Amino acid sequence: MTILNVVKLWLGLLALATLTACNQVSQTSNHQETFYVFGTSVIVQIQGVSKQTAHNAIQAIEKDFHHLNREWHAWDKGGIVSQINQAIADKKPITVSKKVKQFILFSKTLAEQSNYLFDPAIGKLIQLWSFHSEDWQGPPPAELKMQQWLNNRPSIQDVFFEGNVLYSKNNQVQLDFGANAKGLALKRAVQYLKEYEIKNAIVNIGGDMTVIGQKTNSDGSSQSWNIGIQSPSNPKNVIAVASIDSGLSIVTSGTYQRYFEWQGKRYSHLLDPKTGKPADTLASVTVIHADPTRADAAATAILIAGKKHWQTVAKQMKITNVFLIDQQGKITNTSPHISLKH
Repeated sequence: MTILNVVKLWLGLLALATLTACNQVSQTSNHQETFYVFGTSVIVQIQGVSKQTAHNAIQAIEKDFHHLNREWHAWDKGGIVSQINQAIADKKPITVSKKVKQFILFSKTLAEQSNYLFDPAIGKLIQLWSFHSEDWQGPPPAELKMQQWLNNRPSIQDVFFEGNVLYSKNNQVQLDFGANAKGLALKRAVQYLKEYEIKNAIVNIGGDMTVIGQKTNSDGSSQSWNIGIQSPSNPKNVIAVASIDSGLSIVTSGTYQRYFEWQGKRYSHLLDPKTGKPADTLASVTVIHADPTRADAAATAILIAGKKHWQTVAKQMKITNVFLIDQQGKITNTSPHISLKH
């Protein structure tokens, strides 16, 4: 073989190797899809696997999320929560699956740890304020109706099990897991990602997120996932950045997310079960924790606890990473993962 032919062969092999490497990179590049469920957009970003594998995983997650939404939606007929609520209203027991029982019992534990500031049994109170629908315009409910609800004070404490049969001591209990069902969904999403052997991904449900692995940059380097935290006074602005490591979730509850204004006053959807009224001392609470279900419930409970009692609730709920903004814009940060944006 001549030197010229050797050079040509070497160049050809080099080109083939380069082309193969490029194809491998293109096949395992970032893949992102968006779908709509839980009344919000869901964004799943996956790295390090083929686009087909990523797409299949996201399809499985989307299917599961729609199933969860149907089953755990408090107001749509046919799902398990709707069936439970109807049975409670009729003063009848109802048999549920082991998984449903486990989630309700875990929610009871979280409620107890929060001093029942997180309480999934306040569905009737949510309905009084019209936050159960997509159209919340006010006015606030009459004081008499709120007092009647407080007199009955339905709570998840009233729910108990004998085997897999659910009972309630109070037929005014109406379960609504809007404050921690997204956390459950995030936890299930991670299970699907692992089943597809995906090691680097982020799942975002309306701003509540869980991550696995790390983010790979265009230059091949890796880093933790950086997530912006909104300013309550101007949600378009990012006020801080959270650096989230693998296996952690970040959840935010805010009075600016869902509210109506009536006669010059803003009323948030985050209701205090002890008063029947919206919480109004903290504007935003962000929680970072390994368990997204716990983080979801805790963000709500800590916000409702307010300036005076949030530390007690956070400690009881085993939460150490907290970022708070009060109604005057004052920031309190206990998390090394979060830094203010300069």
